[in-house]
Amino acid sequence: ILHTGGVSPAERPWVWRFLFGIFPCSATTLQQPLLAEELAVRYGAMKRKWQRLLPGTMRIRLNGSDDELTAAVRFFEQRREREKERERQEAVSPETRERLSFLELQAQVLLERVSLYLDQLTEAIRIIDKDVPRTERDLDYFQGEGSANLLVLREILITFAAFHPEVSYAQGMSDLCSRFLEVLDSEAEAFWCFCSHMERAARDFSSEGLRRKIEMEAGLLKELDPELHSHLLTDATDTLAFCHRWLLLGFQREFDHSDALRLFEVLSCDHLELLTPALDRALCHQRLTTDHSTEEAGPPPLEPRPFNPDLTFELFVCAAILMQHREALLRCRGEVQLIQFTSRYRNTRTYAHTHARTHTHTHTHRQTGTHTHTNT
Repeated sequence: ILHTGGVSPAERPWVWRFLFGIFPCSATTLQQPLLAEELAVRYGAMKRKWQRLLPGTMRIRLNGSDDELTAAVRFFEQRREREKERERQEAVSPETRERLSFLELQAQVLLERVSLYLDQLTEAIRIIDKDVPRTERDLDYFQGEGSANLLVLREILITFAAFHPEVSYAQGMSDLCSRFLEVLDSEAEAFWCFCSHMERAARDFSSEGLRRKIEMEAGLLKELDPELHSHLLTDATDTLAFCHRWLLLGFQREFDHSDALRLFEVLSCDHLELLTPALDRALCHQRLTTDHSTEEAGPPPLEPRPFNPDLTFELFVCAAILMQHREALLRCRGEVQLIQFTSRYRNTRTYAHTHARTHTHTHTHRQTGTHTHTNT
């Protein structure tokens, strides 16, 4: 995925189930539906727990001025009624009924030990109810009767906040979670994939985590393009804070939607290959050393720089975008013009070119550590 630039839309749902931990890589086709069933039962039990403790929050508050949101609530409630009716009419074998009863009991036992912080959760729901109506409403998946998916997204986010109080909810999470719901079209699977993603991404929503990432980006840009770095980090603008949204949302709004999904899965699989570059470099260095020992003259080969796992692929993507637009950025003066730049170039970048340039910068930096500014 990392080197081919993503997968096809048809393959994406199944790839994401493995990529984000719904299924372990060893899961067989017989095991997969059973694993999905167990996770769905557990998610349902988690959701019912906060709904039981905070019944007044089960429905989003409507202010009467958003006709589309009012229609979304109506579509959502109609969908729920159809699902209940289908469950009542669906024939279930005694074996399946017994298995589901066991899974339900197991989930309840596990959740009895979990206490919810209701005051914190109530505040999180208040913020979620402000964010969800603004989430990706230009996508077909969230339009018309599909607007009911906004309420599904709301329940996923509330359930996550309820059972992850150390993270709770922060602005931007609704945009991330909406990707999983759209691709998988399954509430339970979207929840568990979002949980898996947040295991790595949660720190980016803290002020300390974001500050650290911006500092890493600045350091990388200083190596790749010192002139652009010096221009952007002046006394008036001492950070690359205007890149904040790019890094937080995985460039969701910097490319068209289909390309943004491809980039997101590329960024999400980077951690699976962290050891591979280190191993490749070690083997390459070993080969170079061996080859050199058979020659009579010549300098010894350069040893590749130590592998830094904090320099993730997304930082190189960000640097590639900055360098791709370096001439426009060099004309910017002050933070206001930089923010205007980020707004002006939304959904206009060429994914294939950015992906190729990112690989070039990544390879050169990790192999030699030399400056790699080129006319991009």
